[in-house]
Amino acid sequence: MEIISKVKNILLNPKTEWEVISEKNDTHLKILTAYLIPLALIPAIAGFIGYGIFGFSLMGIHTSFANIGIRHALISFISTLGGAYLSAWIIASLADKFESVKNFDKAFSLVAYSYTPMCVAGILLLVPSLSFVATLGGLYGLYLLYLGIAPVMKTPEEKKNTYFIVSLLCVVVVSAIVSVVLGALIVS
Repeated sequence: MEIISKVKNILLNPKTEWEVISEKNDTHLKILTAYLIPLALIPAIAGFIGYGIFGFSLMGIHTSFANIGIRHALISFISTLGGAYLSAWIIASLADKFESVKNFDKAFSLVAYSYTPMCVAGILLLVPSLSFVATLGGLYGLYLLYLGIAPVMKTPEEKKNTYFIVSLLCVVVVSAIVSVVLGALIVS
């Protein structure tokens, strides 16, 4: 039940919840197992059901293959976990350049909790034609990342915007490369 409370708080009261998160000293492994993996399973399972069982329309032709669903689930799950680790590594690596705390566990907390809306919105993958709406969850996640960077990483207010933008650009580039490589490996 703690995970449901945490999801609700980060989505509805992010400023308050970031303060609570910043006071904790949870390891990245604890956050991974108790929070991120269960959330990452939402879009993976929903994508498997939506794309693999219910199917989708491509140029007017309705298709559904368990193969496509399995591939989508694997890509979704691995990308979420891998993306969280890569993003946390980038944010932790850049921390000292922005007078922030250089702590991988804190950076992982920041990223994992920022992934919450994207993972929760992943339930919409049950209906593949609604997958574009799940993207809005990712955008809200960026806003959460922006709100959390100062309290979690102890970033001075005047460095917060620059730290967020530089981190975001690095994360987007790295994530795009990883997604392309991962997609090519799983599809082939």
